[in-house]
Amino acid sequence: MTSRERVYRCLEQNRPDRAPRELWWIPIAQIQHGKQNLQAFIDRWPSDFACPFVAQKCLANWPGSAYDVGTYVDPWGCIFENIQAGVHGEVKTPVIDDYSKLQDWQPPHQLLDLDLAGIRAQCAATDKFRLSACCPRPFERLQFLRGSENVFMDLAEGSSGLMELLRRIHDFHLKEMEIFAELDIDALFFMDDWGSQRALLISPELWRRIFKPLYAEYCQIARDHGKKIFMHSDGFIFDIYEDLIEIGVDAINSQLFCMDIEEIGRRYKGRITFWGEIDRQYILPFGTVAEARAAVGRVVDNIWSPAGGVIAQFELTAGAKMVNADEIYRTFDELTTITR
Repeated sequence: MTSRERVYRCLEQNRPDRAPRELWWIPIAQIQHGKQNLQAFIDRWPSDFACPFVAQKCLANWPGSAYDVGTYVDPWGCIFENIQAGVHGEVKTPVIDDYSKLQDWQPPHQLLDLDLAGIRAQCAATDKFRLSACCPRPFERLQFLRGSENVFMDLAEGSSGLMELLRRIHDFHLKEMEIFAELDIDALFFMDDWGSQRALLISPELWRRIFKPLYAEYCQIARDHGKKIFMHSDGFIFDIYEDLIEIGVDAINSQLFCMDIEEIGRRYKGRITFWGEIDRQYILPFGTVAEARAAVGRVVDNIWSPAGGVIAQFELTAGAKMVNADEIYRTFDELTTITR
């Protein structure tokens, strides 16, 4: 079974030979473990996914990196301050601190000038499941441009300026999604972190009124082009799982261990694929090997079935132990592999 077939079977509840694998990592993992050790881990547990590198022509000589210590300005004009190498910085000074600045502001449409031939060549060269590298994130982009505190106040007050800014961001992302939907990939991807540790960041009703329609349009683009659609959202998002299923999300990457995994299983097992993840707040950095094994067992017991429904995914972030990461993949293979 090829990686591509394995992922499709998992998404479609059609009995993959095992849970597909995917690893996320940020540069601090390479700093802490060393490039050679990180690559050895990746080689031990090959991913079933490919994410073709996107060559955006305007970034060929773009200065700086969001993962370096210091100030980084991205193509949207967002200013990030970073105090730790290998992790992403935060916006301290919003660009749109006053909505009068919208008069002269537009999204960076130059980012849509891509090396399409290069992307197509990468897609053609792999038998893995090809996940789009584009990543619409309208709620997070609002915060990067306006500042989180301002955004929450604007949402509470029903600011017309916020809605205009959101409209421009969303229009940009629709163009981006349409471009990638025309390519020979298997799934489109979008994200927004919607949860705190114990609740949504805004009320479910407000989320449904303002943001759910945007995500529904991304899902519609995917369906119109015969693609799957994946979403990532950190934190406690239990209250919107039903909505994500309704608009057609095929796979959701969420922090399962912030929520009641048993209740997730009772309500949503078999209705959406859970694209990871194993707890990176405690299990990966602080847990024992036995706890790592038990965490996988809990996921498999509650939301996996021989038909599929779970992708063995987690993220190597600051402090993650390689021994726990090895045990996670080893246990997923032991508990989900089907002998044919």
